[in-house]
Amino acid sequence: MTTSPTPRRMVDVSGEEAWYLLGGATQGRMMYEQRDVIAVRPASHVLEYGRLVLRTPVPGAALRGRVGVTYHCDHIHPHAGTGWAVTATGPAELITDPDEAAHYRRTLPGWAHGPHDALLRIHPQTVTAFRFAHGAGATGGTGRPTAS
Repeated sequence: MTTSPTPRRMVDVSGEEAWYLLGGATQGRMMYEQRDVIAVRPASHVLEYGRLVLRTPVPGAALRGRVGVTYHCDHIHPHAGTGWAVTATGPAELITDPDEAAHYRRTLPGWAHGPHDALLRIHPQTVTAFRFAHGAGATGGTGRPTAS
């Protein structure tokens, strides 16, 4: 006898829960456009005062004058098919103050040292999140199935 797998669905979560999940994570991926291609880089992060501070292996020159970046982190249990994902998008600025940079270099683990070790602050304007859950039906952000 075989059993059919339990259907999986994505459940939107509230903005407050999205911030909570983001604050509880420490690593993710930063995305930005470079020469008409989306570049994805690993990053360590800390959430402070409603801003994300990232340490990522990107040359600082690649981020200067950047209008915005996207940061994504998740925690997924592949065998269980459950977990969550958060995406934050907003303007970013390089951290250039030597004292502030020294603080974050002590606080956040680096991926690569030298010219490809950037510290930046993202001011998230959009934060979205969802959970992977078991069960039937799509949801419309309420956690309850919606009509198809």
